[in-house]
Amino acid sequence: MSVKGSTMATQALQQQPINTALPMKRDWGAAWSALRKLLANGDDTVQVFRIMRALNGDTAQRNYAKLIKTPEGGRLAYHRTELARLFSNREWIDSLPEGSVGAHYRAFLDRTGFSADGLADISYTDNDGWRDLEHPVSWFGRRERDIHDIWHVLTGYTAEEHLGEACLVAFSYAQTGGLGWAAIGAGAAIKSLRVTGERLFLKAVIEGYRNGKRAKWLSAEDYQTLLAEPLEAARKRLNIAEPVAYKRAQARLREQNLAGI
Repeated sequence: MSVKGSTMATQALQQQPINTALPMKRDWGAAWSALRKLLANGDDTVQVFRIMRALNGDTAQRNYAKLIKTPEGGRLAYHRTELARLFSNREWIDSLPEGSVGAHYRAFLDRTGFSADGLADISYTDNDGWRDLEHPVSWFGRRERDIHDIWHVLTGYTAEEHLGEACLVAFSYAQTGGLGWAAIGAGAAIKSLRVTGERLFLKAVIEGYRNGKRAKWLSAEDYQTLLAEPLEAARKRLNIAEPVAYKRAQARLREQNLAGI
């Protein structure tokens, strides 16, 4: 085939529509490369999404099928609310009552400077072709991305430290079964052994996984309703346990003046 013919074939392939009903092929090499970069710089969120794309395979397809089998899942899928837009509506966020999940999320936004739109934009770095794809599995994938920071609020794992992210990653693996989460959590836990010389970070990550297994499946929640619910009542209803090992490791890292990884 000529160079011109090869280029035309490549362009035709790139123009083919993305079918998110089909599982993505796992790419262990890409995942390892991204994981190394993430462990070198825990604030490099772009690498998180690269790992997710490389390893999660059929996770979104499986969990979307699980969602629509739940009592409220069909209604949620029918309406397909784009949570990044909802969570970026500051007027709505500000209307949520004090003590609610949403009020704590509001404090989270003010404290961190994060935003749902900002996280969405990061997720499309070198991946813009997936933006706003009109497919229910794509919608579900966006939904899973957008509830990540709400899970920080629900679990008590703060986003401002590597330990909190590692614990929530382990929690997320238990909830979703996505191998990308498992790779990040395992990598962070292993590195922590070398950095700290102790196992408290590792134990906190394991606790995060166990708490995720015990909790109700959070992907089936109606987040518009959940954010108006009192935080402690929501934690109790969803069976989200107190992160005891996490707080112990957090205090120890502060004593050592270490980030943990």
